[in-house]
Amino acid sequence: MAIRRIILLGGLVFVFSIDHAAAQAVPQYPLPPVAIPSGATMYKQYCAACHGADGKGDGPAAVSLKVPPPDLSTLAKRHGGKFPDEYVSTILLFGPGTTAHGSSSMPTWGPIFGALDKLNARVVHQRVQNLCDYLATIQQR
Repeated sequence: MAIRRIILLGGLVFVFSIDHAAAQAVPQYPLPPVAIPSGATMYKQYCAACHGADGKGDGPAAVSLKVPPPDLSTLAKRHGGKFPDEYVSTILLFGPGTTAHGSSSMPTWGPIFGALDKLNARVVHQRVQNLCDYLATIQQR
């Protein structure tokens, strides 16, 4: 009886060893890169409700806010004719604060994007860059 158990146990160990070795022999391919939406797509999804489709601050939700959203199409004009990429990135990542943006009613997108992207900082920064790039394209001449 004891010999059967030893043989059975030895056989199970052998089978599991082969199974484990076979699993390790399968090549592990990296996962495909995360799809990062374009700036235009994210603007429509996250910003247009307040800032409007053209960035002028006249979105459908703007009337319900205590402080009207700023006209995003005049960012370059308000910053000496150059689009303030770093300023906009900072607002998106860390929030508007209370004086720099006029109100703290705007969401802080950095942590929200972090939650969406499983805290992948590279992807969060790429989202912010895509949004900044899009906002640069809607600036008034």
